[in-house]
Amino acid sequence: MVAGTGDRRRDRMKRWLFGLAALLAGLALGLGGALAATERYVLPGDNVFPEGIAAGSGGAFYVGSTTTGTIYRGTVGSPTIEPFLPGGTDGRTDVRGLKVDGRGRLFLAGGGTGQIFVYDGATKGLLAKFATGLTPSFVNDVTIAPNGDAYFTDSNSPAIYRIAADVTAPGAFSRWSDLAGTPIVYGQGFNLNGIAASDDGKYLVTVQSNTGKLFRVDLATKAIAEIALGGQTVPAGDGLLLSGQTLWVMRNAAATLVTLQLAPDFGSATIVATTTDPDLAFPTTFARVGDRLLVVNSQLDKRTAGQPPVLPFTIVGLSLPGAAPAPAPSATPQPMPGLPATGGGGGAGLSPLAPLAVIALLLGTLALGRTRRRPRRA
Repeated sequence: MVAGTGDRRRDRMKRWLFGLAALLAGLALGLGGALAATERYVLPGDNVFPEGIAAGSGGAFYVGSTTTGTIYRGTVGSPTIEPFLPGGTDGRTDVRGLKVDGRGRLFLAGGGTGQIFVYDGATKGLLAKFATGLTPSFVNDVTIAPNGDAYFTDSNSPAIYRIAADVTAPGAFSRWSDLAGTPIVYGQGFNLNGIAASDDGKYLVTVQSNTGKLFRVDLATKAIAEIALGGQTVPAGDGLLLSGQTLWVMRNAAATLVTLQLAPDFGSATIVATTTDPDLAFPTTFARVGDRLLVVNSQLDKRTAGQPPVLPFTIVGLSLPGAAPAPAPSATPQPMPGLPATGGGGGAGLSPLAPLAVIALLLGTLALGRTRRRPRRA
């Protein structure tokens, strides 16, 4: 039996369509390296340029403006964010990193103002205010250790600052380490940036943005060692999140979240995943709510270049890749209306095109099957 020319062409066309359907299905079902956005929160104003974010209790979160010093408050499950502390008060004109402690107090890094602020989250009252006393100074990020002490980085002067848990006690503020004689060597550009405390209170982990190096700081001895990454680096590293032996680093300019697994002594780490999402716009840092990340779209690259931002400014909620088990959040985040929900961590989630791709694959399979059953003409 010999198939006719028309049959052969139809067979080739159906096989080609089947292959195309399979390719589309593969792309839609397994977009490796992509996070799935499930929430979107809108900041009011056209000149916010946010950078820091902190998770509070009851599903609340706080975001700071680098241009006005305004603090905004949002709640998971609601797409809008409202002003909480007006900019300019108490000399607060720039806010970078911020954290909320177990008492509901807000710790704010004042960026280029060289100032640090502590507020009562319930009354909005200023509890304490400190100045680094260094020039230049750029207080960039903050973490709170399990004992309640807060540690701040300075991107322009080689120092790590500490505020004691009793923020009103005499000598509560100190230049805890001047980094002299340590492996952290300052150079041009932004130096120390993100900082995080280990769950057991033994270490701080910090990133040097301009070199992409990570460092371990021993809280008991103040000894500092570079964390070996096997020859790799995380340049433009900004916000950090540490949970057990898992460390997440946001690379702002690359719009990439890097997941690392730390050795038990925090002396080395292995990069296990790099992920991104098209909704990210120069993301600086993030806060964790359960197995979700609330990521700040700062657009600071546009501000530096003198370009207008893409409005509105947003915070996006994303699934947390490689998430270790976490305590249940005080409020479960809900997807925003009209946006697909994804699983709570451990992967990228499925593309919204996945159902269409599956249908296309099934149709292609049926077409190929019909081709194989068609009787050949003599």
